[in-house]
Formats: sequence, structure tokens, C-alpha cells
Amino acid sequence: MKSETPIETIMSKHVIALTLDDDLQYAEKLFKSKRIRHIPVVNSESVIGMLSYSDLLRISYSDLAEDECNVDSIVYNSFTIEQVMTKNVISITSKTTIKEAAEILAKNEFHALPVVDDSILIGIVTTTDLLNYFIKQY
Repeated sequence: MKSETPIETIMSKHVIALTLDDDLQYAEKLFKSKRIRHIPVVNSESVIGMLSYSDLLRISYSDLAEDECNVDSIVYNSFTIEQVMTKNVISITSKTTIKEAAEILAKNEFHALPVVDDSILIGIVTTTDLLNYFIKQY
């Protein structure tokens, strides 16, 4: 296993991002249609937060209701992305090693890192990306 391999070799380069102008219903549609679990929130091209599907589940009552769509709409309209997203996001650069990224994720309680070069979001790496990389090594 190469200990100096940069994260840019395994990161997702086609990043789906949200802005503060988007709403939580739109975010949920992206999570479901793109089959993803983490979406960076940007202002221009700079990362200002991270929204995870788990964040939406925490505020949703849909598991308790018969009319899921109606309850989700009410709940999602009660909050903004800014209120729900994680702020003060840890990011890495494209030259950060895979080992360093794995150490950051192992030490913290999140599962995705935005990849930022010169204050611009250029990718995202998740625990799934890292697991797939490590599986290929064997």
C-alpha cells in the first residue's frame, strides 16, 4: 500500500453541492435521486458547511407518520439548510494523502471530507471511497 498516494486519486470529482438558497426538500431529492449521503454547502465555490442525509433524518418525523410527504414538507419548511448543516467543516486538499484522510475520518464523527484547493471545492471523499480503495489493495 502506498502511504503517500494523494486523495485526488480516489475522490469524487463531480461534486453535487447546495447553497443557502436551496431548501431541505430539494436536498432530500438530491440525496435520494443521486444515491448519496453527504452534500457540501457552498457560497460561490467555497465550502461553508456540510449536510448529510442523517441530518435530515434527525429532524424528520416521517417514520412516525402515515402521510410521510406531508410531514416532511412541514418539517423541511420549518428549517433552513443553514440551520441543519454542520458548520466549521474540516476539509482537505487534493494533495492530502489517503492515509491522512483516513486518520481524520477515523478520529471524528463524520464520514465525508470536502476536498478544497485554493478555497474552491474540487471534490469529496467519503468513508466508502476509502474502504473501496483499501479493498483494492488486497
